[in-house]
Amino acid sequence: MEEGSEAQLPLLPHAEAAEPTEPSPPVPMDQDEGQAADAEPMEREGEGAAVAADPMEGEAEDAAAAVVPMEDEAADEVGATEPMDDDAPTSSPTPSAPSATAAVDDSTIARKRRRRKKQFPGMIPTAGVRVIRAAAPAPSAAHLNGIPRRRGRPPTSSSLRLARELDAEALIALAAGFPADSLSEDEVVAAVLPRIGGADQANYLVVRNHVLALWRSNPHSPVASNTALASIRVEHAALVAAAHSFLSDHAYINFGLAPSVLSLPPCPPPSLPPPSILIVGAGFAGLAAARHLMSLGFKVAIVEGRLRPGGRVFTKSMRSTAAEHPDIAAAADLGGSVLTGINGNPLGVIARQLGFPLHKVRDKCPLYLPDGRPVDPDMDGRVEAAFNQLLDKVCQLRQVVADNIPHGVDVSLGMALEAFRVAHGVAAELEERMLLDWHLANLEYANAAPLADLSMAFWDQDDPYEMGGDHCFIPGGNSRFVCALADGIPIFYGQTVRRVQYGCDGVMVYTDKQTFRGDMVLCTVPLGVLKKGDIQFVPELPTQKREAIERLGFGLLNKVAMLFPYDFWDGRIDTFGHLTEESCQRGKFFLFYSYSSVSGGPLLIALVAGESAIEFEKRSPLENVEKVLETLRKIFSPKGIEVPNPLQAICTRWGTDKFTYGSYSYVAIGSSGDDYDILAESLSDRVFFAGEATNRRYPATMHGALLSGYREAANIVRAARRRAKKVDSPEKLDVNDEVKVDVKVDNIDLDDLFHAPDAAFGGFSVLHDPSTSEPDSFSLLRVGIGARKLGSGSLFLYGLIMRKNVANLAAMEGDEQRLSTLYRDFGTKLVGLDGLGDSGSSLISRIKASAKK
Repeated sequence: MEEGSEAQLPLLPHAEAAEPTEPSPPVPMDQDEGQAADAEPMEREGEGAAVAADPMEGEAEDAAAAVVPMEDEAADEVGATEPMDDDAPTSSPTPSAPSATAAVDDSTIARKRRRRKKQFPGMIPTAGVRVIRAAAPAPSAAHLNGIPRRRGRPPTSSSLRLARELDAEALIALAAGFPADSLSEDEVVAAVLPRIGGADQANYLVVRNHVLALWRSNPHSPVASNTALASIRVEHAALVAAAHSFLSDHAYINFGLAPSVLSLPPCPPPSLPPPSILIVGAGFAGLAAARHLMSLGFKVAIVEGRLRPGGRVFTKSMRSTAAEHPDIAAAADLGGSVLTGINGNPLGVIARQLGFPLHKVRDKCPLYLPDGRPVDPDMDGRVEAAFNQLLDKVCQLRQVVADNIPHGVDVSLGMALEAFRVAHGVAAELEERMLLDWHLANLEYANAAPLADLSMAFWDQDDPYEMGGDHCFIPGGNSRFVCALADGIPIFYGQTVRRVQYGCDGVMVYTDKQTFRGDMVLCTVPLGVLKKGDIQFVPELPTQKREAIERLGFGLLNKVAMLFPYDFWDGRIDTFGHLTEESCQRGKFFLFYSYSSVSGGPLLIALVAGESAIEFEKRSPLENVEKVLETLRKIFSPKGIEVPNPLQAICTRWGTDKFTYGSYSYVAIGSSGDDYDILAESLSDRVFFAGEATNRRYPATMHGALLSGYREAANIVRAARRRAKKVDSPEKLDVNDEVKVDVKVDNIDLDDLFHAPDAAFGGFSVLHDPSTSEPDSFSLLRVGIGARKLGSGSLFLYGLIMRKNVANLAAMEGDEQRLSTLYRDFGTKLVGLDGLGDSGSSLISRIKASAKK
């Protein structure tokens, strides 16, 4: 930074820093060669499968298995000794995947495996994306970092080096889910800064990115605040403390299972005795929250209905019982199986800490016609392009709807795609139609739902947040994560939760065996369980939350896992696809995954998606296995390859699993990303919710479940601190009035009160203090950031403003002028509700109490 410039960067140049920091790559994960991507697009899977002949360990479930993103499945097992098909043809060589035939180019394969289609910017519904401020044009590195350039003189090498480092650190923050040039919503709510905007915010962002990059560069060693301060200017120590505290509380740093992290002493709890937290469900969300809360000094216990942890993430050990093949075994992920996007993925960090290798699923994916012939590569390319054009047309349509219809309309994605297909004469020939159906089945697999049930407007609302990088498998299965996360956590298995009761003095969780009492409860059960109503909440859940539960979809994906005597399908490929003649059966065994390279044995898994996944559960396991073998023999017999009977086979049944009732969430017609946020809202600072269906950015993913657990752990910490503050500082409250009022009015929704504000202008609305009409008294101001369109949500910020200033603010033209005056002349800071302090809390209590009367 040059002398005499108006602002100084918080980071020290290398010459000044105590210990130079090596710029970290955007993806700070050690990946073994061949590591990483998962061929399964977004396998959102559930887990805990239920097996017929061999009941899965721990199948007693808990209305609590919150978590996974990927396929959810309960399973039925078919014994190896059962005869399958007698007419298996004899064979010769192992098939090598046809070069161009079924093997599509890398970008094509990537599209086949992922539902994210970033090649179509129009597909991202920007109206549904919550932003704190509009994104600025991509600045140069120097501009981004606040390094002024002198005219006619090139920047110094140290300035360029610092700029490159800051760019790299910003990329790491982006990969972890932070906005590039603004505070995240969680940072706003946590009030990391006394004032939003200005130089402090710009410097805070640089500091936050630097601390995060330090951690990601070496997640084996916790990052201490003073370590980060070593390369930050001393005058920014307060920013370092704020960033480090936020990142630690929200488990963006110093999380996971590295020995040095586990050996850290617990933080002092917010009160004594430590608050006790009950967690319903031992899936990824529940385990992540429990482990993080324990590190923050809380007492934690998990109540789990199954007899095992993991929820919808379940790895089944399959083993041969045949005398001629005694040593063949494999580990099959019957639920969540794919790490979708390794860049920034917290599960990638944990895998690195534990030394788990990551396997990148190879891109080669041959497609075969029903009679076993490979798909013509030219036709494949044409249909692929036509499929993407249909999606593009749908995007254009919904943008027109968003721009021209005030409240928007929504129809099914399937209906819109079919209308454009007919209008443009796409896939008129039988083989073309079968190939198009395969792509549609893949789309149904990505969403665990028939296209007829998906919202045209918001089915891909989470695309802007997708984590980049390869998709990966963990050799040995994802239960390795589960076992490591569950180690040392108190878990009560076989406890099916029936009722959650909460009030001003704590919570009670009633199971079919006993009752648990705590200060707060975190509910991580799958959306399917909430939809079924198997858990009673007392008091009843708010209407808004019940309606969101009803609107969101919870879909189904099933699998057939088969352990064979040997690998007959060519272990050099990880996936191959199968086309069907009938559109109504397009999801039936449409994609096969080879797990030979990661499971320990010759394991093949067939996927069943869409309507076929529902029909699949109506048939017996034996019938389903016979059908999938028939499909495999049609593919390989023409090549002279014999398909043997499997040594063991398992059919999942996630739809009838009483602890899930499905696989993972999707945006149904009439729903939107807002419903994920509503599901995540807590009740009276007593009942909290986590799980993939509460994560708007990363729904239907394992990392989404994990991150939701960390998110709610941070929210629980804030709630406990607020409660401790009220107890420790009673003089700041009118004990005879305010405390009693809080108990009575907790169920009043502040948003409802703002439906009829005392004043409203532009994006501003005001509620006055009902106890006084003094001009110098404070009023509650709410400012909406982001327009509501097609059901998308706004972010609201709040502040305290003198009543006498409200009229002046209303008289101004435009919200920009109002915001400027608010900061400059009135000294009002806009923050989240939690940042209003005691004065704000008291004012809100008086407003609610008045509304109650």
